[in-house]
Amino acid sequence: MYLSIMQTVLSLLPFATAQLFDTSNSITAAVGLPPQNSSILGNYYNYWSHAANTSTWDLTRSTALPTTSPKAIPMSGSRKTAIIEPSRSALVIIDMQNFFLHPSLSPRATGGRTAVQPTVNMINGFRQAGMKILWTNWGLDNFDLLTIPPSFIEGFSDDDTEATSFGSEMGLVQTDNGTVDAGRKLWRGAWNSRPYGPLYDLQVEGMAAGTDLYFNKNRLSGLWGAQTPLGLWLQENEITTLFFGGVNADQCVWGTLLDAYYKGFDVVYVDDIAATTSPEAAVEMVRYNANLNGFLTNSTAILDAIR
Repeated sequence: MYLSIMQTVLSLLPFATAQLFDTSNSITAAVGLPPQNSSILGNYYNYWSHAANTSTWDLTRSTALPTTSPKAIPMSGSRKTAIIEPSRSALVIIDMQNFFLHPSLSPRATGGRTAVQPTVNMINGFRQAGMKILWTNWGLDNFDLLTIPPSFIEGFSDDDTEATSFGSEMGLVQTDNGTVDAGRKLWRGAWNSRPYGPLYDLQVEGMAAGTDLYFNKNRLSGLWGAQTPLGLWLQENEITTLFFGGVNADQCVWGTLLDAYYKGFDVVYVDDIAATTSPEAAVEMVRYNANLNGFLTNSTAILDAIR
């Protein structure tokens, strides 16, 4: 009787709520797994299916959730193809901000600036396919300064003091269009916190059109802790599959991807829209572990598949 009631109740819940129940072994046991089949991993509400004798993984969860026009995305890692549901997929762009990419503030970020055009292409392609763009950037306020740990303060300081760390005035910066006030370091609304170059106009355009959303974060990861603005939106909108790009690949991009993996999302690392100023070994670590945790691909493969 109890099992029947639980199954009925959970069948009425939205997918995101079912994901939360799914973290409890006792509830999972009550709900039960799909029919015993070596090609299915997970439970009725949250699973991957694997075509026999192939390296194709179906991430649509189509027996529990509606599908529109699933897309098969070629992958470059050990899992060669992923079938996604566009209505439950999104592009997460991490920290492509003036602070990290503008030559006057980060002259070494040549890789990040190279990633801008492929990122633009991905944004346009995802919009055309009806998939959301999720800008996830450092954007601090006064409350954050009360709660941010000293290790973070030191890491973003120019001289090992709070005077040059988060929220400090960065002064004037030379740009192609003249001198601008960079504003407070990684502060919400400051010029240094805006998306870099053509990405800023795209972000403003997308926000106005409703195709894009903007989330401030106050740690390396946009999904750290019990909940964040990004995490809440993903849960409420029943998103299951996330494509990641941005800077720095081994720090904020990796931190957010890893937390997404821990929380049960499908994670896809898009190699040519992510970059870092760290040594190449750091990028190799990201690729290696992203392949273990999810999928690897590039923007060209994705765009060809979703057109």
